[in-house]
Amino acid sequence: MDCNSTNLSFEQTGYFSKIITDYLNLAPALQPFYKHPVSLDGLGAAIQARQAAQPNRPLLVTELQKQYTGVDTTALVQQNIQQLLQPNTFTVTTAHQPAIFTGNLYFVYKILHVIKLAERMKQEFPANHFVPVFWMGSEDADLDELGHVYLGGEKLVWETKQTGAVGRMQTKGLDKLIHRIEGELSVQPYGKELIALLRTCYLQSPDIQTATFKLINALFAEYGLIVILPDNANLKKVMEPVFREDLLQQTPASIVVKTIEQLSQQYKAQAHPRDINLFYLRDNIRELIEFKNSKFEVRNTQLSFSREEILVELANYPERFSPNVILRGLYQETVLPNIAFVGGGGETAYWLELKDLFEHYKVPFPVLILRNSFLIVEKKWQEKIERLGLQPKDFFQPEQELLTLLVSRHKNGELKLQHELEAATHLYELLKNKAANIDRSLLQHVEALQARTLKPLEELEKKLLRAEKRKYETEQRQIHTVRSAIFPRNGLQERVDNFMPWYALWGKEFIQIIHRHSLTIEQEFVILEES
Repeated sequence: MDCNSTNLSFEQTGYFSKIITDYLNLAPALQPFYKHPVSLDGLGAAIQARQAAQPNRPLLVTELQKQYTGVDTTALVQQNIQQLLQPNTFTVTTAHQPAIFTGNLYFVYKILHVIKLAERMKQEFPANHFVPVFWMGSEDADLDELGHVYLGGEKLVWETKQTGAVGRMQTKGLDKLIHRIEGELSVQPYGKELIALLRTCYLQSPDIQTATFKLINALFAEYGLIVILPDNANLKKVMEPVFREDLLQQTPASIVVKTIEQLSQQYKAQAHPRDINLFYLRDNIRELIEFKNSKFEVRNTQLSFSREEILVELANYPERFSPNVILRGLYQETVLPNIAFVGGGGETAYWLELKDLFEHYKVPFPVLILRNSFLIVEKKWQEKIERLGLQPKDFFQPEQELLTLLVSRHKNGELKLQHELEAATHLYELLKNKAANIDRSLLQHVEALQARTLKPLEELEKKLLRAEKRKYETEQRQIHTVRSAIFPRNGLQERVDNFMPWYALWGKEFIQIIHRHSLTIEQEFVILEES
């Protein structure tokens, strides 16, 4: 099984923000907000910057070894963990929260992007070693976002009353969802294998973080991917000076606010700092810390600390402090010997706010790479698209525009009154010349006549098109059916659909196909057609 691929620019899809398309087009306005361009030269410069600023490698390796204790992983993963002790080993990283059953398709795409990028880097920079890393945002508390998946157009929601960090939540209640998924997918060639995998990962794990870790390891360990769980006291200890400065001086906020002021002259800011960019994380709470009435208060709780008490808490229990979006990247890059970060449009946009923060803390800023995007078109939809005389890339347009394209093509331009409009315009130009030679004041009168003539002709053209479109009801229905299937909920497939139906259909080969067609630094959108 394989697919044929066609690439589009991200701009052509119409689904990406101006800040992202400008970033990809190297717009001068954005150049002050990142360190290295997305190129081999940029990556080479990032390697040099990293060689000069080494993290605590023994600590990182020790914590990873603890995390992988008792986990059935591959020799390649074990080897990659060991390699991290060497000063010429670097990471390429992506990050995501532990959405149940991986959430949306792009979860898989961004992981395969770092895997492919690490492989390419080994070829381009053979004196160094590169390790793909998935940084799990398991402290995120947004269950509305992380607690559902779409399957066959239906939203399946995990009903649970648990609160706090999603990664720490117990997996109880997920057996019902797995049973529901089994009903739909077990008839597929690899459906039973998928359900067995979900049961092992989710129903035999104490919490969502562990379940997600097991699932990612099962799917990607053969490629050497390392998963890191940053909800870890020893790793957070490294951030103590930054967290202390955030609590007492509120330095990160003051730096990022200045950057946002500059960025906001042309773009909408993606993330906004708070005075204190830390949550308090304990048991089933993850709530913001606010400085009020000379106390550090934990929002929506009775907890509060004096200045001395919060510093003691930070020194004794660093794991109770959870960085928000402004400090999360800094934590990641402080712990890892990282050179490139692969993120989605929203992530890339908020990283563009952080360069000055990194410079203040003397942490190298990674190359920011927009993650790969795919549209997968199954054979059954391709056949329908071909019968319509269209191509998959046409379907990035709205339905009405597609129909216009189809009708215009069929009528071979008969519905366009271009010649008539041109002839009328030409006639009025002649009349204007004639009138001007007799009396220039007549020009306005002729222009008014021209406007009164051309406007009804333009309206007639629209009416001809509308009347013709009505004859194409069948085609309109087919366009609607195809577009609804490959653009679910009128959005990109990868932002709605989940990997499970594809895995149930193609098994591990689904992962292999995406891996094979994954780009590294080309920064283009890929359409995959089942061949």
